Amino acid sequence: MLIGDVARRSGVSARMLRHYDSLGLVRPTGRTEAGYREYSSEDIRRIFHIEILRSLGLSLREVGRALDDPGFTPSELVDDLIRQTRERIAAETELLTRLRRIGAAEPANWEDVLQIVALLQALGAESAGKRQRAALSSVEEAPMPVEALVEAALSETDPNVAGALRWALAQSGDGGLALLAEGLGSPAAEVRKRAVQSIAEIPNPEATTLLQDALTNPDIVVRRYAALALGTRGVADAIPTLIDMIVEGANDADAADALSALASDPALADRIATTLIGCLASGTMESSARRRLTQALADIPGTTASRALADLSHDQDRGVALTATYVLKLRNAR
Repeated sequence: MLIGDVARRSGVSARMLRHYDSLGLVRPTGRTEAGYREYSSEDIRRIFHIEILRSLGLSLREVGRALDDPGFTPSELVDDLIRQTRERIAAETELLTRLRRIGAAEPANWEDVLQIVALLQALGAESAGKRQRAALSSVEEAPMPVEALVEAALSETDPNVAGALRWALAQSGDGGLALLAEGLGSPAAEVRKRAVQSIAEIPNPEATTLLQDALTNPDIVVRRYAALALGTRGVADAIPTLIDMIVEGANDADAADALSALASDPALADRIATTLIGCLASGTMESSARRRLTQALADIPGTTASRALADLSHDQDRGVALTATYVLKLRNAR
């Protein structure tokens, strides 16, 4: 069969067949009297084998080894092809993500595109300073795709950069809340923590709703951060978690401050005081926990808290009695 016929039947161009010949991959078995290449059925079978191996990503050199080296074992090469393919897919996925983010920012011209790309690259820089500047620039200079900000906020380990990213997200409105909500369900504890911290800094009703839902999150760290944020927003649902934090000594000073903020609402002050008093009456509570609860009463306004402190100043636990006496003097001096 002449080269033209082979090209038509195999789908491999005559030019490529000549290239295979020059490399020694497929040498025609014979020649016609006029000197034209003549391929046998075995030659054509080899051409199909070459095309199959090329479709797997093998180079022509690797194809030659696979077909001609009796000691060639494919397993190692296949493993290498798998690795290369995964790397290529990862690179293409990263490119697709970057393009989507650029598109989401709705650039008006190529200058905008270049600026967005520069910010995205800076956001992934090794230097914490560069990442922080990129986060700040996303608000002050050019809009950063919110998906990129959320991804960065959920993965950032440097506290200064993380703070800048949370601030940038807060300025961007509620566009990232859905993605942050997904972060609350992440299998990684650190991601869940960063997600709730970011939500806590977004001052809108949708964020408040997410924080209220987070009070039932299986992760106690998420529940505590949510309660602290809700306390400053005047959401009474946070009271039980805040009191538990005081009892357990987990960020208890901030929890007491959040209770105090809630107690500025007269409708909640007596409720908080009554709940604290009920905890203090527990006979199984450790002395240190009772002292913390007594301290928390200091900033709860109203006669209920004042009467409780007066009673506690005579408590059998000397530490509790001294604490109650001290905070009662501070209340009376105000």
